[in-house]
Amino acid sequence: MINSVHWFPGHMKKALKEIEERLKVIDVVIELIDARAPISSINPQLEKTIKNKKRILILTKIDLADSQKSDFWVDFLKKQYDVVLSLDLTQASASKAIEKAITILGKDKWAKEKSKGMKPQPIRTMIIGIPNVGKSSLINRLAHRKAAGVQNKPGYTRGEQWIKVSENFLLLDTPGILPMNYDDQKKSINLALVGSVREDILPNHLLVSSLLSFLKSNYPNALKERFNIALIDQSEEVLHAICIQRSLVDSFGQPDLLRAETLLLKEFKDGLLGRITLDIEKDVA
Repeated sequence: MINSVHWFPGHMKKALKEIEERLKVIDVVIELIDARAPISSINPQLEKTIKNKKRILILTKIDLADSQKSDFWVDFLKKQYDVVLSLDLTQASASKAIEKAITILGKDKWAKEKSKGMKPQPIRTMIIGIPNVGKSSLINRLAHRKAAGVQNKPGYTRGEQWIKVSENFLLLDTPGILPMNYDDQKKSINLALVGSVREDILPNHLLVSSLLSFLKSNYPNALKERFNIALIDQSEEVLHAICIQRSLVDSFGQPDLLRAETLLLKEFKDGLLGRITLDIEKDVA
């Protein structure tokens, strides 16, 4: 077993310092978290850094998450943030909901500027979050153009960039930043499963074992519906069954368990095992 996971490349350390500097000119912070692991994907270091800024928290990838669990987490997180939204960033309605929230939180700034005889200036927003939670997709949706690169892998966005959304809003994109380390192994495993931690940080056999144990307790029908596997017992038995179902064999004609591990993890990440949320209510009980 791995007691803690350390993952803090140099570019993340540099980006965290730059975020601290940029916050001086930011009016609203938009933080994105993965709806499949909402508590695991909140970065405590970013939370500490943004301090008392007005904040919008957005649960992304809701089409992959358990809708009932998402409802619970939205209600739970509303106690801690100014605005909490659960959005499918592929839908046009997402940008309207976000722009409305930004406008509400920016009204005080505009009123202050008007009282001083100034022309109201654009609300400056910063988008933050761990890797691969949809920051670039959100920017492109708000900007109505491809203003940021999108990749389904962690660590794709490296530098900062300002994007003009309209006369009223400016967005500052930032790279995805993970905490310096994860003492809670469950959180690090959850983030690896949803694709926010690089695949080579944690071994596949650990991820598979953790995923199967979680499915057995919380989504016992997931494997039956996808692979026609009735019971979840030993990981190796499940992998053997997947090899048979998908005709996965190695060069010697034997079941290729390593390929089965990779396939299982990918199909979970792509939502093919069903809508599953890894963080559950008892995690905050």
